[in-house]
Amino acid sequence: MIGLERDGHNADEGIEKSFVHHPLIPYDPNVWLYVAQGSVVVPFEWTNWRDETMAGKESCSIHASLNPQPTFRVKGREALKFLSDVCVNDMTDFPVGRAKHAIMCNEEGLDMGDGVLMRLGEDEFLTYEMGANYIAYVFGQGRYDAVGEDLTGSNFLYQIVGPRSLEVLEAVTGDDLHDIRFAHFRKSSVEGMEVTVLRVGMPGTLAYELHGAAEDGPAVYRAVLAAGEPFGIRRLGFRAYLMQHTEGGFPQAFNHFPHPWLEDEGFLGYLEKIGIRARYTSDCRGSMGPDIRLRYRTPVELGWAKMISFNHDFVGRDALEKEVAHPRRTMVTLVWDTEDILDVYASRFRPGEPYASMDNPYERFVEGAGWAYYADQVLKGGKLIGISSGRTLSSNYRQMLSLCSIDVEFGGLGTEVVVLWGEPGTRQKEIRATVSRFPYLDKDRNEDVDVSSIPRLAPRD
Repeated sequence: MIGLERDGHNADEGIEKSFVHHPLIPYDPNVWLYVAQGSVVVPFEWTNWRDETMAGKESCSIHASLNPQPTFRVKGREALKFLSDVCVNDMTDFPVGRAKHAIMCNEEGLDMGDGVLMRLGEDEFLTYEMGANYIAYVFGQGRYDAVGEDLTGSNFLYQIVGPRSLEVLEAVTGDDLHDIRFAHFRKSSVEGMEVTVLRVGMPGTLAYELHGAAEDGPAVYRAVLAAGEPFGIRRLGFRAYLMQHTEGGFPQAFNHFPHPWLEDEGFLGYLEKIGIRARYTSDCRGSMGPDIRLRYRTPVELGWAKMISFNHDFVGRDALEKEVAHPRRTMVTLVWDTEDILDVYASRFRPGEPYASMDNPYERFVEGAGWAYYADQVLKGGKLIGISSGRTLSSNYRQMLSLCSIDVEFGGLGTEVVVLWGEPGTRQKEIRATVSRFPYLDKDRNEDVDVSSIPRLAPRD
């Protein structure tokens, strides 16, 4: 995890911090559990993580704690050229109203930023979660006939997820939204407030995002929540949100892998100029040890090779061309052995040193210490063959899952491997695991759902 902090706001220097409730999430006095996100707090759980994670499979959920979303706009005659120069994606088939999962790399082919890229007009593009500071830095390194602008904080982003999500959105907008295909978007409105409806979502199931002006956010959130009540809508807390990516098959930066930003001296210099200090704000935990460099990944290792196009030059092309031709690792889901997991729990009730705690349903938080980045060795015959991260207890499948970048020769379905549980220097446990499908959630996926079978709640134009 990398923290970017404005000068004068370093918590490690003993400066007392105060927190306020997130302005884009309406306050609920019945919620008591929060987590800090910058200078605000967001609900860690609204009800409980089991109820919240299942809502996106059985009914519908709304999530808001990604706000403020890192947002960067590029507009101008050479806006598309800039994006083509820095992203691995094919930009030739990119009509207005379409979105892509865009990926930026360094010369070594390591992921430096990825997220949603939307084409708003012929020469206007908007990026979400691609690291607004990083993409702004990269944009400033070139000379393009375009303007780049950091819009972080000016918009809201709400995620509406689950099989009833389309019905909820049609109920709140009064608009027939059946025409919005996966990775497409268009305008609509909620109680007179303009919104953009984008069909995309990381949990894997049918899902949409609502974007709009920040000042309209709380009113839009309340309206969606009210319209969703007949459909069983649930509010998604920060913990449950983090748990969606492993099962859905979307590796997430800072949870499954870090960006190697601090290896880029030019970027660090840029941050210093704009008054931001960069540092690793979380411990590196797990059997991979303290070296964060072992955790960097390429798009190929993350399972995104199909998104790489060599029909253009881009940063990292040479490295990725070699890797795609002869890939070292691929992405799989690991299903952990239940008996070995029970042995980890049981060690807490036996004499001697217990195994590392597995109390949290998602491996992202350290007891009493906040955030941490976990990564574990994956072994075969005692040999390191992969890196596991994002351990998640799935209520949907009643299994412990993780994502693993694994050597390709061991990536076949059913291959038996070992996850080494516990940090170096402590009592470690070899947990048996089986290589399984990626993504693990393989039914009713957003990109495959035929919404024509979903009732229309708004009249057609």
